[in-house]
Order: sequence, then structure tokens, then C-alpha cells
Amino acid sequence: MKRATQRRFRTLLAAVAIVAAIATLVARLGRMSKHGRSNVGTSSPSPRPGTSPTAGLPVQPQNTDVQPTPQVITPPLNNTNPTVPGASLPSPSLIMPVAGVRPDQLRDTFSESRSAGRVHDALDIPAPRGTPVVAAGDGPIVKLFQSERGGTTIYQLSTDGKFVYYYAHLDRYAEGLVENHYAKQGETIAYVGDTGNAGPGNYHLHFSIAEISNPKDFWHGKNINPYPLLRK
Repeated sequence: MKRATQRRFRTLLAAVAIVAAIATLVARLGRMSKHGRSNVGTSSPSPRPGTSPTAGLPVQPQNTDVQPTPQVITPPLNNTNPTVPGASLPSPSLIMPVAGVRPDQLRDTFSESRSAGRVHDALDIPAPRGTPVVAAGDGPIVKLFQSERGGTTIYQLSTDGKFVYYYAHLDRYAEGLVENHYAKQGETIAYVGDTGNAGPGNYHLHFSIAEISNPKDFWHGKNINPYPLLRK
């Protein structure tokens, strides 16, 4: 009787062990099945070495009809005087230095010969005696001078100090004009005359422009023909 009881107890233990083993196996199979389903459709294969991540994707065609935007190049301003190679021009533009004279009334006298083998290097602008002479541009009056050839004269410096305007054969200066006065363009600074070597009754303004390198040495420079500057 005792032995029979022991056999039934061992059989029960073996059955319990078998049931536990089966339950463990079922649980493992369930976890494996669940893990396999979660990865379906979500993982991406790693690219092969030496290939691009986008390899195999369709190539988008480029639009060959798009033309590049052309580069706009603005040419530099030509601020040189064709009558004097290497010489620049005054800026801003000058105005007629004799009141009432039209540009089409001018005659180019820049290259004409003068006494003692000289070249004129200036523009003669005829006008009646006493006609106002106005500043061709802005700038200080640096010298009022009585010259044997030029008679009553004015030296005016440009605002940038690169040019000097010379007015000669004047009858007289404008009232109150003094050296270092800053003349504005169009301001009356003198009156047309025939002083110096102009000759009696030869009333005109002798007007010249010179490009200078030193504002303090304003009487030395490279002469520029005023004719094309005043004719425009």
C-alpha cells in the first residue's frame, strides 16, 4: 500500500514536470512569433559597400530648358579727355563762363598759335565789354592776379583740387571778390574786358583749364581743351 502511494506521487511529479516543460516551450514559440511579425515591412536593408543610399531609386530628369542668368557688366565711365591723352575731365560738368553766350557760338581756339611761338592752350569767348563772367564750376578763388599777358585774371580751384580754371583779360572783378572766396557755379566773379595783350577793343574772355597735381602749385599743370566740354 505504501509502495503504491509512492508510485502515484512520482507519476504526478513527472506529469507536472512535463506540463511545465510544455508551457515553457509554448511561451518561447509565442515570443519568437511576435518578434518576427513586428519587423515585417519596417526594416530597411543596409546599402552595399561602395553604393549610394539612393542607389536603385529613379533618377529625376534635369530641366535643360532653364537658361543661366546672364551677368550684367556695367562699363566704366570714360572720364578722359580725347583731346589730351591721359588727362581726366572736371566733374561735375562745367557751364558757359560768359553770360548770354550759347555753345554753338563758340569757336575752338585751343590749338591756335600765338606770339613768341606759343600755342594758345585756351578758349577765347568773345562778348561785349562788361558782360558778366560767371564761375564755370564750384570752387575757391585761390588767386587774383595782374598779369602782363593776361591782364586782370582769376585762378579758381575745382572742389576736388585736381583742376584750376583760369579767367583772363577781365575788365574788372565783381564787387567784393577776394581770394579764398568760395565761388558757386554760375556766380558772377568778373566782367569781360580787353586787358593784358588782348588788344584794345578785342573784348573776350580767355578761359583755360589745367589738370594739376598739387593744389598749392596751381599755376603748373596739363592744359585741357575747354571747347568740347562747353559745346555739349
